[in-house]
Amino acid sequence: MDDKMINTAAEAYEADAIPCRHDVHCDPDTPNAENQPVPSGVAKTPMEKKSPARWAYERIILYLKNFEENLDNEHEVAMGFTGGDVGVLRIEGMGYYDPDIVTFYGSDRTGAKTQLIQHVTQLNVMLRTLPKAVETAAPTRIGFRLAQDLEEG
Repeated sequence: MDDKMINTAAEAYEADAIPCRHDVHCDPDTPNAENQPVPSGVAKTPMEKKSPARWAYERIILYLKNFEENLDNEHEVAMGFTGGDVGVLRIEGMGYYDPDIVTFYGSDRTGAKTQLIQHVTQLNVMLRTLPKAVETAAPTRIGFRLAQDLEEG
């Protein structure tokens, strides 16, 4: 008797929509994004129906949330930029504009309102930490809010 599970067409289609992820770290105890559950909202829309912008947006959220899960209460997630002297953006929001734009909203180290608009073919994101903005407030966790939005679809 064969112990293989037989999937319905719907189950096979849904499994195909779930992203394949793989991370390796020097320390095997380092939490990986690949070990985190994929929000149900990500699997609701098949990959072939997603724009490059939406697909990049959803995957970056998974990395943001995983990054934040490893922060202490004194730090928040931020983005560093390459090229020029543009600095760091404290991530306070994120979005996409079909078919090919991803945008990050936030503020720089001085508190100035900042927005990065990026074409998906040029997308690279370096996650960094910054001390939280207000000493008495709880740290802002944008990755968790974005992941919750994916869960809600």
